[in-house]
Amino acid sequence: MRTRDTNKEILIRKKAIEMIVSHGFDGLSMHKLAKAASVSVATIYIYFKDREDLIQQLYTEEFEKMTVATLVNFNPECHFDEGLRIQWMNRLKYCLENPLSMTFMEQMKHSPLIDRSKIDRRFIDAMTQFVHTAISTKELIQLPIEIYWSIAFAPLYQLVKFHISGTSMPGRPPFVLDEKQIDLTLSLVLKALKP
Repeated sequence: MRTRDTNKEILIRKKAIEMIVSHGFDGLSMHKLAKAASVSVATIYIYFKDREDLIQQLYTEEFEKMTVATLVNFNPECHFDEGLRIQWMNRLKYCLENPLSMTFMEQMKHSPLIDRSKIDRRFIDAMTQFVHTAISTKELIQLPIEIYWSIAFAPLYQLVKFHISGTSMPGRPPFVLDEKQIDLTLSLVLKALKP
């Protein structure tokens, strides 16, 4: 049996995420990945059973990294305004430090290629508790989770995308996300979510 090389495994994972972000799931094959990582196809199979196992492991690992980053200094029982601000700042920091991972996770969000039962529940459980606590203390109106998420976090992610890509709306100069814009947007989001 061939020996595992941590550096090769890290490189394979990195190149796989880059390929998925650049070319989508259809652009990822074990042969293309082997060429991009300068390893043999057999080397990839030391670490991953098949393409689906690779994608699942990538998602599980990136979800774990995102969970750790977003739960820094976060208490699901804190006041809703404070908790949402912490979530925004943690998510912003994670996205700015990991733009490829952010895009990869966006692509994975609606993918049928992953088994969500294998993911770390800490993030989901913390967010569920946070929302239920805020509803019970009447700091948040009760909404279907999809509507809540769209109001609470989609504005942040859209601004992050503008910022990272250095774009804006057509005919406008590149958008730069700063604290003033974060405060303004977050205040509007909080206003929309309060009873």
